[in-house]
Parts: sequence; structure tokens; C-alpha cells
Amino acid sequence: MCSQTLCPLLGQRGDELDTVGGTPTTTCWLAQTVDLLAWLSYSYITWQILSSTPRLHDFYCLYASLATTQWQYNLTQCFQNTVLVWVPCIYLWLLAPFYCLHLYCHDRGRILMSSLCTTKMVLGFLLASFGFVEFFYILLERSQEIEQHMVFLLSPIIRSMTVILALCIIQLERIRGCRSSIFLFLFWVLAVICSLVPLRAKIQLAMDEVMFFFQHSHTYKLPSNGLGNVLYILKPIRWWRFTAKPQVTLKTNLLQNPCPVKDASFLSKILFWWFTGLVVKGYRTPLEAEDLWTLREEDTSQKIISELQEEWTAECARIQKQEKALASGVALGSRLQDQAQLLRKLQKEQSSGFFLLRTLARNFGPYFLTGTLCIIFHDAFMFAIPQVLSLLLSFMRDEDAPLWKGYFYATLMFLLSCLQSLFNHQYMYTCFTVGMRVKTAVMGLVYRKSLVINSAARRTCTVGEIVNLVSADTQKLMDFVVYFNAVWLAPIEIALCLFFLWQHLGPSALAGIATVILIFPLNGFIAKKRSKLQEIQMKFMDGRIKLMNEILNGIKILKFYAWEKAFLEQVLGYREKELKALKKSQILYSISIVTFSHYFFQIAFAMFGVYVMLDDRNVLDAQKVFVSMALINILKTPLSQLPFAISTTMQALVSLRRLGKYLCSEELKVDNISNERLISPIATVWVPVCVPRGSLVAVVGHVGSGKSSLLSAMLGETEKRSGQVTVKGSVAYVPQQAWIQNATVQDNIVFGREKLKTWYHRVLEACALLPDLDILPAGDATEIGEKGLNLSGGQKQRVSLARAVYRKADVYLLDDPLSAVDAHVGQHIFDKVIGPKGVLGDKTRILVTHGMSFLPQADLILVLVDGEITESGSYQELLGRHGAFAEFIHTFANTERKESSMQRGTNTITQRKLLEFQEQVPEDLGKLTEVDKARTGRVRLEMYKKYFKTIGLAIIIPIVFLYAFQQGASLAYNYWLSMWADDPIVNGTQIDTDLKLTVFGALGFVQGVAIFGTTVAISICGIIASRHLHMDLLINVLRSPMSFFERTPSGNLLNRFAKEIDAIDCMVPDGLKMMLSYVFKLMEVCIIVLMATPFAAVIILPLAFLYAFVQSFYVATSCQLRRLEAVSRSPIYTHFNETVQGASVIRAFGDQSRFILQANKRVDFNQTSYFPRFVATRWLAVNLEFVGNGVVLAAAILSVMGRSTLSPGIVGLAVSHSLQVTGILSWIVRSWTDVENNIVSVERVNEYAETVKEASWTIDGSSLPSAWPHKGAIEFQDYGLQYRKGLELALKGISLQIHEREKVGIVGRTGAGKSSLALGIFRILEAAKGNIFIDGINIADIGLHDLRSRITIIPQDPVLFSGSLRMNLDPFDTYTDEEVWSSLELAHLKNFVSNLPDKLNHECSEGGENLSLGQRQLVCLARALLRKTKILVLDEATAAVDLETDTLIQSTIRTQFEDCTVLTIAHRLNTIMDYTRVIVMDKGHISETDSPSNLLSQRGQFYRMCREAGLA
Repeated sequence: MCSQTLCPLLGQRGDELDTVGGTPTTTCWLAQTVDLLAWLSYSYITWQILSSTPRLHDFYCLYASLATTQWQYNLTQCFQNTVLVWVPCIYLWLLAPFYCLHLYCHDRGRILMSSLCTTKMVLGFLLASFGFVEFFYILLERSQEIEQHMVFLLSPIIRSMTVILALCIIQLERIRGCRSSIFLFLFWVLAVICSLVPLRAKIQLAMDEVMFFFQHSHTYKLPSNGLGNVLYILKPIRWWRFTAKPQVTLKTNLLQNPCPVKDASFLSKILFWWFTGLVVKGYRTPLEAEDLWTLREEDTSQKIISELQEEWTAECARIQKQEKALASGVALGSRLQDQAQLLRKLQKEQSSGFFLLRTLARNFGPYFLTGTLCIIFHDAFMFAIPQVLSLLLSFMRDEDAPLWKGYFYATLMFLLSCLQSLFNHQYMYTCFTVGMRVKTAVMGLVYRKSLVINSAARRTCTVGEIVNLVSADTQKLMDFVVYFNAVWLAPIEIALCLFFLWQHLGPSALAGIATVILIFPLNGFIAKKRSKLQEIQMKFMDGRIKLMNEILNGIKILKFYAWEKAFLEQVLGYREKELKALKKSQILYSISIVTFSHYFFQIAFAMFGVYVMLDDRNVLDAQKVFVSMALINILKTPLSQLPFAISTTMQALVSLRRLGKYLCSEELKVDNISNERLISPIATVWVPVCVPRGSLVAVVGHVGSGKSSLLSAMLGETEKRSGQVTVKGSVAYVPQQAWIQNATVQDNIVFGREKLKTWYHRVLEACALLPDLDILPAGDATEIGEKGLNLSGGQKQRVSLARAVYRKADVYLLDDPLSAVDAHVGQHIFDKVIGPKGVLGDKTRILVTHGMSFLPQADLILVLVDGEITESGSYQELLGRHGAFAEFIHTFANTERKESSMQRGTNTITQRKLLEFQEQVPEDLGKLTEVDKARTGRVRLEMYKKYFKTIGLAIIIPIVFLYAFQQGASLAYNYWLSMWADDPIVNGTQIDTDLKLTVFGALGFVQGVAIFGTTVAISICGIIASRHLHMDLLINVLRSPMSFFERTPSGNLLNRFAKEIDAIDCMVPDGLKMMLSYVFKLMEVCIIVLMATPFAAVIILPLAFLYAFVQSFYVATSCQLRRLEAVSRSPIYTHFNETVQGASVIRAFGDQSRFILQANKRVDFNQTSYFPRFVATRWLAVNLEFVGNGVVLAAAILSVMGRSTLSPGIVGLAVSHSLQVTGILSWIVRSWTDVENNIVSVERVNEYAETVKEASWTIDGSSLPSAWPHKGAIEFQDYGLQYRKGLELALKGISLQIHEREKVGIVGRTGAGKSSLALGIFRILEAAKGNIFIDGINIADIGLHDLRSRITIIPQDPVLFSGSLRMNLDPFDTYTDEEVWSSLELAHLKNFVSNLPDKLNHECSEGGENLSLGQRQLVCLARALLRKTKILVLDEATAAVDLETDTLIQSTIRTQFEDCTVLTIAHRLNTIMDYTRVIVMDKGHISETDSPSNLLSQRGQFYRMCREAGLA
């Protein structure tokens, strides 16, 4: 059973036709019946023609004497029996050898025979036998006439042999698996056309025989010839389509839902009928992703990128080789001028993306050239139409011309218009296909580059900029592919138009040339200015997207510090600069549009004015005027496309430079690290340190000493200046800041490997994750939000560690994985995983740590100071040397942790619970992330109302009147011109030419002013609407609660801010401009045609209904495809974002190929909706234009019929305008669809207006004292907190009083509710029950910013934003430099910042990546010191710093926040032993609360924790 999406008549073979349960349906039988009738009719017609040939001589004389009038238009019998027979035969015999060679070289697998195919073959041989029967009949019965008429003997033999050859080719096609034969299709079409002439002669003879020999019984009646001929014409559609299924080895049959274009017939391909099935399906029910076809193999990422990657790698190698050769020449003193110039040229080409363009051209150029050939044919037919119009107007002027000429010219004009449409849309289809493949290729190259780019180059290109490369810049390249040919073809078209105008108007055509010459420099200047503005706009857009990406990554910090307004203003600052550049660009573009849209009048006015002014005898008749106007109208296409093509080319060059710069940036060098098989006892060598296999190496040092850089060197992530790094065996890496994927817990741990159940559970137990899985709603099937948003810092780090342990690598690089976990959990992980008796006991482990208690068990300790190893040796050796390390150890000996392992019984029970839980977990219980869903149906009217409401009715109404005025002026000057052409010629001249020229010029000038006004007005309206919609989107996102960001992938949000806002900026206004201009133009054309031939209303009205009907089909499908394409685009950006941030982990695990495969799948999934989307436009255009060409035919035929009553001027006006109807109607539907498709962007941007929002940031009229809180007392009253509806309460009935200036430590294991208390105080999560009072004021009654700006938190995950260091400390710029420096000094950062070249203006990279994690944590401390509020919350704030720095921080907090209330969520219990009170949390309850000494004496849970930490 075939796919339902295949076209039922034209897209399948016999056995593949629609069947239900293996039984052919009515459609299938109908198709087969048509096939058989076509064969029988063809046989009957041929027999009638061939068998009657000898008898023609008998009646020829009689026929000639009685039917002279009709016969004079028939072709001679000699011509009919030679040329008309031999032309199709010569075509087949000449080209058959080449076609057979083509089939021999392209084997697609044998296609099996079927009953229908067998029937066709039998009938084919019967048809061939007719020729032999005729041959013997003539030889036996007409032997005397052969001497005079040898042609009668040769023609049937030639015809029969040609049919046999065609049958042989059909069988060869079947054997070689050819499904679509253009070659045979053209043969049968040619044969049909050539047989129509003798068929018409036979019918005419039969009719005359009936008339004059009615008394005879042997009349030549062909009762079914008409139907037979129609069915024979259908023969080329069905003849070559086999009815057998191909062998199962064909890949197309293995696809679940293959694209029907592969099996479509030639006619189906050129008319896009193969797409009809999807359009109908989309009209009946909204399309879903499952309804779309799988990509053709040649369109898949795997196929495209694999070929392109080889080319690009070779290109890059060649560039590097040339650069090295030139550089060595310069180094040797060979400073030749040409070499230096060549080097500069190479660098320039590299920066401009020239090499990328050349590589793309090599891969996609050949297919693109086939489209170029189509546009050349299109132009040939386009220029033929005005010549036919000239002949038609000559016919109208010549009263003696025979009527058949008029009908012939009208029909010829119709056929040329149809052919022009066919070739144009084949060209567009080819271009869009190439554009799609270029997009896939570039996205693949950018993604692969992001996995190999080195850290220095990575810092120059942020995640936002990379997302922009794969969104905006790839779109610019796609537009470039479509419009590139216009850059060189448009000038040729302009030259040809001017040449033909010279033929009609003589030297006056030079005035048109002068006008065009004046237009081009102006538009060249405008294009150059717009290119610069485009670069400026893209720069600010990059900055905005980059900042939005950082905001989304650090949204939790923004909410904690109440910084939303500051960053909102920064984003709006970028946005205003972006819109300012866009506004200037649009005004310049409006000037360009006026010069090109109004060129029609400008050129006509110049040429006609010069023509009539040169000589009084130069008269403007209908032929000169309207043929010239038709040629000028042809100029409209190249002249309107040229500025857009130039603009698109300029934008593409900018994008190519950006892409080329990124793709040519430096990569990680292979020789940074050498990988060898694990054959020697030494696993890792870092000069001058040797690490034996299976040993545990601890790396210690102060913050910023280079510990993480050492691990980066071992991974090959840093550039090697000298020495050698060798790693033997596979590597697993745990980064200091855990990298978590937006996937389930299990997927994050297994990380693409097969799940080994026993080993998996052993890893979970060793990494202390089993208790956490009890808390998660779906256990290890729970989905983790982006960057682990719904996990605590400790949970993220343990998942990251479990991923590495599960890998069973040879070498483990562990960058301080124990800093983010509780003390007892850290000891458990060390004992069970890292230590000598852990699961990694026999592996090589490099552990960066700040935990002193782990050092005695290390085999080797490396002490780093300022990037150098100052000491190395075992723990005892280093103590014995009495160096800096020994002094440090003695100083902080009392803080050593001696944690013991956790109780094993609990783990066993938890493991059992996990196994039970996994068996009964519902599929969607652990689902967190909401997939970006596509809405269905037409776009709601509310979206249009919202868009136009932001503009305002006061602006919209004048714009509509301005458009009406603009088109009224156009109608007036066109009608005025027709009246001028009909003016009588007196003595070889026309009167009042000056007046007529003045009126003509005035009307045209008024139209030009109106065009400029409407274009500028809509552009400005679009910017107004875009500004409001972007601001609404930004505010809606920033006012969303944290739960929104946990379940919404950042890629979805970035997609809204990048692609959707870009569409609202440009695509919606451009679509509205186009639609309104064409709607009013259509009204003008209809008025003109109806004025000339009122009877045309009978044709126009049905066509209007047909257009509306087709439009309803198209818009429903196209709009849904647009939504599906937009939805499938977001996961690409999310995956890009995730990959760039975790590139070092992916490289360390050697999983690049798996992530590349995932990226390919996401891109391919997006292209499955993009491909039918652009085919839908072609389907609409080609079918509507065929119907619309009927208006051309109707106007021409009606003009011919009424030539006695119509003047040539009005006929010329009507016919020349009717030639525009097809394009106008098609553009109206397409522009309306574009508007509706892009209004989807408004819909998608508006989605977040309907989501749940946080409470108000500020409350008007609030009576909150300015100094609140002045004490810092906190009270919880029966407080309960819930993360999401349906989940268990995270805090359950908390009642607690914290007094002013009290220092409270909050402890408990992961998931106990420690951080939930902090989230509740800051109202990151709203209370499920109860209240929190600060200084007696219920925090639920005040604005969020009023609350969050008056209290301070130092979070566990230190987040910095790109910008100056000062901005990161004080974004509102409310503190003096002295205060900022004071806070840095207290945070122990003054020396570090003082040594930076730019001091406080030091530029922090995205996420603060150019600072170490510990330094970032100290910057967060400086923020808190700067704010100095009465309440301070520390959420495991010192986890990432060494003990010495931790001690300094604790000392600073005690002195600087002495008069403040301090709440510390602690991992290191020693930091809270001198606090006034400790709160012990357990499963959302307060299990204990008292002073540390009292809790120790009670010997409860706190006592057990202290005993495990060696503090009791």
C-alpha cells in the first residue's frame, strides 16, 4: 500500500496506486482504464489515418475543387507524410543512443513487470504491426502508384520501427529502474502534435464526404476520434510509468513516508501536481509533523555535509600551506613585493569568506546552473510576447487581415505565457532547493567548528553570535542564492529591452537608456549606504541576542538582585540603536523603490517625450505605445529585482565575511596533546611531572593559581607553547562547573552509551544519587531543565561525576567535583569513587581539590602558584620539607574533614525503591520542558488586530487612501496614453502633443510622490509595531517566574528574540507593501479590461472565485507549514547553545560524532517542513498562472472578435494590462500568504503574554519605609512551599523566628529544603501556604523589587555578564569608584583587579569565562559588600574557593556584616560553628534548631553530622 501523500494519478505506478487492503480503489481502476483507452484510441486513430492514406488520391481532385477555401490552409500531402512523420522519429533515433548510455550509467534497481505494463507492451506491438500491414497493402494493392509516391511506402515502415524502438527503451528503463522518462514524454508529445494535422485533414475529408456523397454508404466517420485524440494526448502522461513495485533494495521504499517527487511523472514535476496530495490533506485537517515527507537523500545533512566537509578541509589546508610558504619566505628575508601583496590578498579573501563561497559553489554550482538555464529560456519567451502583441495590434489595424491570424496570435500569446511560467517556477524551485542545501551545509560547518574552536577564538565569539550565524546569516545566504542570477541577468534583460525599444522608437530610446543610467548610480550609492547600515544593524542585533542569551542563562541572579530593569534598559538600548539603523535603511530603500517602481513612468515619459518633440511627424499610435509599454513593463522585473539583488548580495557578503571569519578561526591543535594506546605503565605525562598509571594525583593551590588550566592542558584545550603532553588511554572529565544536558537523569549519566543495569546502579550508589532519585518526581526518568535548572548545585555536580564514572575511562580529570556537595556526601563520594578503595581505585585520577582531608590518601600532590608547580610529592614528603604547603596545612589543620561513609542499609533500601519506582513511573511524570508546539488552523484575527493596534488607526487610514490615490494616478495616465494613441493623424501629425505630454507627466509625478509616501509610511509603521511587540515580549519574559525558565528551553526564547523579531522587523512590512500595491494594481487592471471588453467579466468573475478557492487551500497548508518550520527551528538553537557550552566535556569524552549526528537530525527535521513550504508557493504560482493566462487569452480573443467596434488604443491598453493579471493575482495570494505566514511571528511572540507572571515588581502608593528593613528580623508562620503544582511540598509548615543581627546556619543533606528557604525569602517561589514577615511586614504584600533590592544573596553558582567588571558589580551605577574599590578590597580582589590593564573597566567575557570560578565567587561577595543590606543569605557561597580564601571570606562576613542578619546554607560545618543558631533541615521540616553547642550536647542529627566531619 502506497503512501497517502502520493498524487493518486501522477505520482505512482500501477501496483503502487491507492489500495485498501490490497484491493485497487476506484482511482486505481480509473487510471488503468485511461491507460487502456489511450492505447485503443491511439491504435484506432492511427489505423484510420494510415489506412486512408492511399484513398486520399481518389478524392483529392474532388476535394480540391469543392473545398478550395478551406484546403488552402492545409499542409500538402507530401509535407504531412514526410516531415510530420519523420520529425518525432528522427528525434527518437538520434537521441536514443545517448539516452541508453545514460540509463546504463545510472542503475536504480530493476522494476518488476505487471499486468498493466504487459498489456501496454502487447498493444504497442499491435500498433507497430499497423505500419507493416499498411506497407504490404500499398505494396500489393497500390504498386502502380509507388513510383510516383514512394513516400507512402517509407513512412509506415519508419513509424513502426520507431514504435518498436520506443518499446525497447521502455523495457530498458524498467530494467535500470527509471521511474520518470522525460525523453519518451517529449517523443509522445511531439508525435501527438504531428498527428493532429493529418487527423484534422481526415476529419475535414470525412465531413465533406458526408456533405457531397451522402448517398454513398462508405463515409469517413470517426465517431470517437475526438475522445480518442484527447485520450491519446493523455498517453505521454501515463505511457512510461511502470506498474510494478521496485525491488526492496531501493532506498525510497524503505522510507516511512517518501517524498513523491521521486516517482512523479514529468508533467507532474513541471506543474508540481505531486504536491497536491499534501495541500488537500492540509486543507482538510491541520498538518502535523508526522504528515510531512522524509527528506530526499540528496537533501539530508549527512549527504550534504560529508561532501562539503572534505572540500572545506582541503581548502583550509591549501590556505594554511600557502600562508606558511609566504610567511617562511618573508622570514628568510625574501621580501618580494608580489609575495607581500599575495599574502595580504589571501588574508583579505579569508576574512571576506571568499573561500567559503568558492567551496559552496563547487558543491552546489552544477545543480544551480540547471536553474540558470531555465531562467534563460524564461527570458526568451518573455521577450517573444511583446513581438506577438505587436503582430496582434497590426492585425487590429489591418481590416483586410484574415480572422484566423488574430486567433493564432491570441493563442500564441497564451502559449508563450504558459511556457514562461513553467520555466520561471522551475528556476525558483531549483534556487530554493540549492538555498536549502546551502543552509544545511553552513549550519553543519558552523556546528562542527564549534566543537574544535580553541578557547582564545571562542572568547571572541559568544553563544548569541553563533546562534545568529545559524539563524540570520544562513537566511541571508539563502536569499543570495535566489537572487544572485538577477545581478548579471538583469543588466542583460535591460539591454535587450532597450534594443527592442530602439527598433520601435529609434534614437528616442536613448532617453530611456539615459534614465536607466541615472537610476543605477543613485541606487548603487543607496545600496552601499544600506550595506553599511546593515552591518551596523547586525552588530547591534548580535549584541542584543548575546545579552539576551546571558540574561536567560543568568535569570536567577537577575531575580535575586532585582536587576531586571537594568538589563531590560540595556537590551532596549541595543534595540533602539538597531531600529535607528533599520529606519535609515528603510527610508533609503523607499527612495530606491520609488526610482524602480516608478521607472515605468519615468522611462515612458522620457522616451515618448523625446520621440514627439524631435519631429512633428513622429506620432504615437497604438502599436508604438503599447508594444513599448509592454517592453517597459518587462523592464520592471530586472529593474525592481536589481536593487534587491544588489542589497541581498551585499548582505550575503557581510554574512559570508562573518561566517568566513568564524570558520577560519583557530582550532585546537592536534599536537597540543598526543594520545597513545595504554601500553606503558605511565598514563599521563605533564612536563616535568610523571603520573604513574592507577595513581591518585591531587592538585592544590589558591584561587586563580592555574589548577583548571592544568587540566585543560591535559585535555589539549590550551595552546602548547613548549614541552609535551601525553595522555595514554581514554579520558573522562568532570568540569568545575557541571555541564548538564536538557535530558533525563539517566540520559545525562549514560551519555549515549548502552545502559548496563548492574553497573548503572553501582554508579548511582557510589555517587550518592540514590536518595536524590527518591525526591525527583520520576526518579532517573525525570527530565532536567537546561543547565540543570531544577537541580541543586550538589546534585548537578554528582550527575556530572556519575557521567564520568559510568564511562569506564582510563584517565579521570576531576576539577574540584566535591566542592558543591555536603561534607558527609563529599566523604562518601571520595571513599566510594575517587579514593583508593573506590570504583575508580585502579584508574589514573587527577583531582583538583580544596579539601585538605583528602590529601593524605593521594599518591602525589602538586602545589600550584601563579601557573607554576612549586612543590610536588606525597603528603608526608611535602610536610617533611616544611615549605609553603606544610605551613598551609598546619594553619588549617583544624578544618580538616574526616568524613566517614554513609550507612549502606539506606542505600540498599533506596536502590530497591528505585527499581520498583522505575517499573510504575508514568511516561510524562518526569517531563519538565515544554516542547515548542505549533498552533493549528488559520492565524486568528486577534493577531492582526494586535499588530495594527500597535500602529494606530490614525496612521492606517491615510495609508490606504494614499494607495488608492497612487493607483488612481496610474490608471489616469495609462488611460490618457490610450486616448493619445487613438488620436487621428492629420497630415502625418497629431495635435496638442505638448499638452498631452504635460498632463501625462503631471499624473506620473503625482503617482511617484504617493509611492514614496506609502512606502515610507508602512516602513515606519512596521518599526513602531516591531518596537512595541519586542518590548512586550521582553517584559513578558523578564516578568515570568523561575518555573517558566525551567520548563522553557532557551532556544525557544532566543528564537523569538532573533528569528521572529527579525520577521516582524522586515518581512511583515515588506509583505504588506507588496500585498497592498498588488491589490490596488489588480483593481486598476480589472477596470481597464472591463472598459475595453465588458464581456470579460464573464471570464474574470469565475477566475476570481477559482483564485479564492485555490488560495484557501494554499494558505491553510502554507501557514501550518510555516508554524511547523518555526517550531522545529528552536531545538536547533537549543542544541547549538548546549553544545557550545559543553564543548570541552564533549571533546574529552570523544562524543563529537554523536552530537554531530544529533545536530544533523534536528536540522533535517527542520528541513522536512521547510521543503514543502517553498514547494507550496511554487505549486500555487504555476497553477494559478496557468489559469490566469486564460485572462490573457480571453482579452485577446474578445478583442479579435470585436475588432470592428474597438479602437487599437483601447485594445492595446487592455491586452498589455491583461498580461500583468496572472502575475498580479499570483503575487497577491503569495504576498497575502507571506503576511499570514509572518504574522505567525506575531502570534509566537504574543504566546508569552498569556503565560503566568510573577507578582508586580513595585506597588504604586506603597507605604514601605525607605530604610526597610532596618532590623533584619525574619519570621516564618506555618510556611509551605511547592516547586510545581502536583508535586509534594518542599517546605512543610515551617514556623521560625530569626532575630535581628542573628547569625543562622542552615544544614541538611541534599533535598532537605535548605535552598528552598532562600527561594521563599526572595519570593522566587511563592508560598503554597503561610507567610514570611521581615521586620513585621508581610513580604507577600510588597513589590518583588522592593523586597529583593533590600536583601542580598551570594548564590552557589557565581554568574557574571559580559561587560565591564564595574557593571557586574553595580549595574545601576549608584556607587562611587571609592566604594567599589573598598568592596573589592574586602573581597580580597583588589590586588587582582589593580594588576589588570583596564582596572574596573576590565571586560568580562560571556559568563565571566576569563575569570576562574573562585574569582567569580569573590566578585559575587564584592556585590554583597557593596549593597550592604540588613539581611544576607549565603547559599553555599564558598564552595568553589580554597580553605585559606574561605577563611578570609568568613572573617570578612563576620566583621562587615556584624550588624546584619546572616543566613548561611553551609557545606563546611566549621564555617558555622560560631553562629548563634543552627537550623537542621530534613525532608522539608525543621528537625533541630538551637545554638551549635546545645545541638552538640543533644547528640541529635547535627551532632552526627559534626562527628562525621571530625568536629565532634
